[in-house]
Amino acid sequence: VQLVESGGGSVQAGGSLTLSCAASEFHSGFVFSTWCMAWFRQAPGKQRGGIAVIDDDGSTEYAASVKGRFTISRDNAKNTVYLQMNSLKSEDTALYYCAADRFYCGWGDEYTYWGQGTQVTVS
Repeated sequence: VQLVESGGGSVQAGGSLTLSCAASEFHSGFVFSTWCMAWFRQAPGKQRGGIAVIDDDGSTEYAASVKGRFTISRDNAKNTVYLQMNSLKSEDTALYYCAADRFYCGWGDEYTYWGQGTQVTVS
C-alpha cells in the first residue's frame, strides 16, 4: 500500500489549502472504503500529532487546534482522502502526513501505512 500526499505549499495567514492523499490499490480482499484514514502533522522541533480522522462510515474527529477550520473527507471511488484547511495560521506550518489502517482509527502512531508528507508553510 502506498499513500501519496499532494497539495502542500506556501500561503498567507488567513488563506486556504486543500491537501490530497491518494492510496494505491489495496491488497486483494481489502478496499479503500473499509479503511480508517487520518491526517497528522509535525512542526519543526515538535512531535508528530494527529489532527483529523475519518472512519470507514464517514464519521470524523478533529484535534482542538484545527476544529472548525479544517475538514477531512474521503472519496472512496478515487481512493483519496482530503484535508480542506481554512483560516490558516502561522502555527499550522508543518509537514503534513496521511495515514491508513484497516482497524486502528485513533490519534496515535499505530497506523500501518504512512505517506511521505507534504509541507505547508503559513506566513
